[in-house]
Amino acid sequence: MTKLNVGLDFGTSNSGVAVYNGQKIHLLPIDGRNLVPEVVKTILYITRDQQAYIGQEAIDLYYRHNINRPRRFVKKKVAEIEYVGAEMFYVQDVNVFVDELQPGRLLQFIKTGLRLADYKGTQVFDEYYDLKRLIKTYLQQLKQRAEAILGQEIYGVTVGRPVRFLDAPELDQRAEDTLRQAAFEAGFQQVEVEFEPMAAALFYETSLDRPQNVLIFDFGGGTLDLTVVRLGDPAQRTVFATGGIGLAGSNFDRTIIQKRLAKHFGQGTVDDNPEVNGLINAIAEWQSLPALSTPRVQTMIQDAAKTSRTPTRFKALEALIYNNLAFSLYNKVEAAKMALSQQGTSVIRMVEEDVNIWELYTRFQFEQDIQEHRRRIETCLLDTVAASGLEPEQIDAVIKTGGSSSIPCFTQTLTEFFGLARVKTANVFSSVTAGLAVKAFEM
Repeated sequence: MTKLNVGLDFGTSNSGVAVYNGQKIHLLPIDGRNLVPEVVKTILYITRDQQAYIGQEAIDLYYRHNINRPRRFVKKKVAEIEYVGAEMFYVQDVNVFVDELQPGRLLQFIKTGLRLADYKGTQVFDEYYDLKRLIKTYLQQLKQRAEAILGQEIYGVTVGRPVRFLDAPELDQRAEDTLRQAAFEAGFQQVEVEFEPMAAALFYETSLDRPQNVLIFDFGGGTLDLTVVRLGDPAQRTVFATGGIGLAGSNFDRTIIQKRLAKHFGQGTVDDNPEVNGLINAIAEWQSLPALSTPRVQTMIQDAAKTSRTPTRFKALEALIYNNLAFSLYNKVEAAKMALSQQGTSVIRMVEEDVNIWELYTRFQFEQDIQEHRRRIETCLLDTVAASGLEPEQIDAVIKTGGSSSIPCFTQTLTEFFGLARVKTANVFSSVTAGLAVKAFEM
């Protein structure tokens, strides 16, 4: 039996696996619970007994285990501090309150850790997961699912990476090395790494019958990646320029929460209380909220409610944190944002215990909210085209891929720069996966 190589797109929001036999690309239905089985959410849920789950199964288990569950906080010693001064010496314990009924940890945006120079990892109950172990755990689950579908052990993998993890070359290389080593430890015997926009280019090239100058606009959940490349003849394939910034869909979700929804949780009513304001600002980073669910924080929120003219907003903040509703809120925001790619208005609606949100949100408001992000994206786009040495009219095709590439204002920008006829949409969630499979076939 020949060695089997696959392409694996380890994305910020979504991932996928595909194989190519030289004629046909097969996207594997990795997540049968997802609406699109060929796409699996890059979400990892680890239970107290260290069992790992990914994708929709992870989300379902998180909801089942955590929403509105009971809590029991116990004091746990985590360290000691030694005090030495004059003739005095003593040791003081450092304690934290731990919820001993917490059944599991939900982790999202794992890939983002590769773009953070100082991110080391996280504690998951009694085990410490450094970044490499987190990625390895997720990739292991992907590999096992893919092998079950294919009925064969996978030998090699080509995994995608953004054009730039970090600006400093040594940090960027360290991030790639972490990703590569995680893939090896997940069980792949051979590991190659390819730029994600280049993978999308390889997929597009399979449809060409003549050479073209192509701009790949790869805009997903975590990064914008740009590549200007000559395609159509593999022997003469030429990369003219690459560019990118660490900005994409997840940034937009956080902006919506900060600008439109934080008011429902007390924003603007406690300007003289920086600690409570810090809690309100933290709701845009939903993964940080479980760590805030301590007795001290609960008392702080309840005290703020007693002195506030809008106590129901602080009851909502308390419920958001202590009923594990932040992930649900984040998903509703993401769904509303995605709806605005197809229609002019959407509604962010959430009704849970002590939380009652009905927020009409328009496409115009969204475009105003992300205006600063748009300027950065347009600057990056123009700089990359200029670096290619080509004029905009020399670009034969602009290929959009990644979920955020469907946002209308960015399609409008590309159309204004390059003309409507040249802007084309690839499969927004699978073209990178498919291109990585093409590259894996050449291993």
